[in-house]
Amino acid sequence: MNKKSITELEKIFKVLGNRQRLTILALLQERSYTVSEIVAQLDMEQSAVSHQLKVLREAQLVTTQRQGRLVLYCLSDSHILILLDNALKHVDHVFHNDQEKYEIKFEKKG
Repeated sequence: MNKKSITELEKIFKVLGNRQRLTILALLQERSYTVSEIVAQLDMEQSAVSHQLKVLREAQLVTTQRQGRLVLYCLSDSHILILLDNALKHVDHVFHNDQEKYEIKFEKKG
């Protein structure tokens, strides 16, 4: 692995090292969401969701799609799902516990 690759990996892992961003990524595994829908699903303020989505977009983990006046956020590609799944499997392997215990989950409001 060269220095450039290590630097790029470091950036991605820094972005992934945040509970709010991981929670948003977990939600986006289901389908595309607007900012308002993410706020309604997660216990986060609108400004925090917008900020975390900006960070995820800059890292190219999340992309947007326009539907009329709506902006939908979605995972940029299947590599993110694979990365998260492999990380969970690693946690399971290291700690010899059930993977379900470590699944990224969120609680819906209401």
